[in-house]
Amino acid sequence: MPAHHFNTHCPDWAEALLNGFSQIFLQRNPLCGLLCLLAILFTAPSLLGGALLGGVAGLLTAQRRGYAKADRQAGLYSYNGVLIGLLLSLHFSWSALLAPLILASGGLSAMLTEQWLKRTREQRFLPAYTAPFVLLGWLLLSFAAPSEAAPAPILELSTLNLVAGVFKGLGQVVFLDAPLAGILIASGLLLADQRAAGWALLGSAVGLLCALWLHDAPAALLGQHGYNPALAALALSQQRQQSWLPLLGIGLAILLTPLFAAAGLAPLTAPFILACWLLRIGIRPLRRTHDERAPCQTPENHPRLR
Repeated sequence: MPAHHFNTHCPDWAEALLNGFSQIFLQRNPLCGLLCLLAILFTAPSLLGGALLGGVAGLLTAQRRGYAKADRQAGLYSYNGVLIGLLLSLHFSWSALLAPLILASGGLSAMLTEQWLKRTREQRFLPAYTAPFVLLGWLLLSFAAPSEAAPAPILELSTLNLVAGVFKGLGQVVFLDAPLAGILIASGLLLADQRAAGWALLGSAVGLLCALWLHDAPAALLGQHGYNPALAALALSQQRQQSWLPLLGIGLAILLTPLFAAAGLAPLTAPFILACWLLRIGIRPLRRTHDERAPCQTPENHPRLR
């Protein structure tokens, strides 16, 4: 079913929430969001409640505070809340305090996103991406009890496991390490933007190969080195005039990831954000030169609001 047909049968609140799931992967497509939600439901159902709570909290906060309806419908106030809900559900046991914590954190992420959007539009500030999630995630994880990491399963270095590892790299964006999750997410990306899907899979594959080259096969085959390069490729593939930019983003995200571990911080999606920010700062002079050479060029129509 095409996305515009799906939208006509989908209530506004449901479309906004599903768009929030798809915005994690920088898409505005409720069908993509539905497949991301199903990936969580089928492979880690215990995390779905937190994801929904966080997304709804962001959406309701935006509605109560009168944020622009177009931005609410695009899912811009939900995606950070979804990620926070997933993170807290993963690291904290369910209790009477966890649900209010997810709701409060999801609401706060929407408020941070609104302030960031204002600065982006008024002062050409750098895009937020998932920065509200990362900042709140670091703060909340500092209160989590330290836990011993479960031993990584020993996977044979086979063609099947390599292919599965590429898809797991997409799933790890939402803390899922099952190949089915990555396949569902990749299917959603294909529905939303085939070019973006290709770049995301390439980013995950390059991250996996680099990890194998560094002799970290267990983490590589679980997709843990693939999700930041995949996100960087997704974000920078929107710059269609600089087709080389996603490749730089992939490489930079891979190089930056060990720095966060060295600083004692969970990488989360910070390497992807920092890689994109650095490259956006770097290409600003090129954009000015291009604008000066083509003063009458019609501004490009960007389909996404992030």
